[in-house]
Amino acid sequence: MKHSNLGASNAHRWLHCPGSVAAEDGLPNTSSPFAEEGTRAHDLAELALRTGSAALDLFEDQEMAGFVRVYTEYVERLSAGADLVMIEERVDYSDWVEGGFGTADAVVLRGNTLHVCDLKYGMGVPVSADENPQGMLYALGAYAAVGHLVDVESVTISIIQPRLDSISEWTINVPDLLRWADWVAQRAEATKAPDAPRAPGEKTCRWCKAKHNCGALLKATTDALLTEFDDLDNVPNPDTLTDDQIGAALAAKALIEGWLNAVAGHVKGRLESGDGFPGYKLVAGRSSRSWKDEDGAAKELCEMIGADRAMITKLISPAQAEKALGAKRKNCIANMIDVKHGAASLAPESDKRPAINVTINDFDVVDD
Repeated sequence: MKHSNLGASNAHRWLHCPGSVAAEDGLPNTSSPFAEEGTRAHDLAELALRTGSAALDLFEDQEMAGFVRVYTEYVERLSAGADLVMIEERVDYSDWVEGGFGTADAVVLRGNTLHVCDLKYGMGVPVSADENPQGMLYALGAYAAVGHLVDVESVTISIIQPRLDSISEWTINVPDLLRWADWVAQRAEATKAPDAPRAPGEKTCRWCKAKHNCGALLKATTDALLTEFDDLDNVPNPDTLTDDQIGAALAAKALIEGWLNAVAGHVKGRLESGDGFPGYKLVAGRSSRSWKDEDGAAKELCEMIGADRAMITKLISPAQAEKALGAKRKNCIANMIDVKHGAASLAPESDKRPAINVTINDFDVVDD
């Protein structure tokens, strides 16, 4: 499928780092098992919305079908009595961004409000609909398609992340959306300049294909380290740092780690392709062993050492049980499951997730 260089899905990057567009030009696109899983989920969602929920009932992966159902039921509720429903339709926002287009998961027109729905199947952090540039660009494309036919007053963006039990909704009126579009048009023009600026940032650089050789990112990471510390050969103990120094180090952590990972990936790719790289080599990874023929091995081992030693019987996990039961029956075992929440994790105040209150009493006492 063809993608726009100024696509909605990477809008946060080119809106804030115009120089990244030229930097990425010509670099290969890569996929991952997570991206392929997301594509399967979107294909299933489209099939279910076009042909009915039977597509979910018959799908071989009932765990995925159960999560996708959360999204399809949301869109179906929104679509009931709607004036217009578009599923996986191309939306064109080239009135503001030359060559700009994308594919919206679902667009629903109800009265004077356009609803733009986005399914995100991943299990990363929850994505907020508030001022979400991808959703807003899709909204512009949808408005361009129907705004001359209907008096659209507002747009509601909905981001559904069923695997995180997260649905985020945000509404903007059309005049404000169009004012934002004027700013977008200026940023899109900025990407064409030969000296388009590079503006590194944690979110901006996260999925950039060109960050391994980005001079601006190198400068940002070194500046982040050198600004607060005069002597890197004698970095003080964190207990002796000021809060400002600790905050600066934490703020730069993800950016620096992301850049170093990209550099390491680039060098590894060079070595894997046979180009070589001075000072580095590939070494064998940790080996793993498995039975060539599990059934055959089980039969012979049972004869050699007995079934009681050769075979282990273990109850399946709650996740495996829910998958086996399917979405319609998985609630039957809810009262059998003990949920232990993960350890608290550190996040900046800008993170959309609510803070939790933790005291010393929340931790187990460990005796000496």
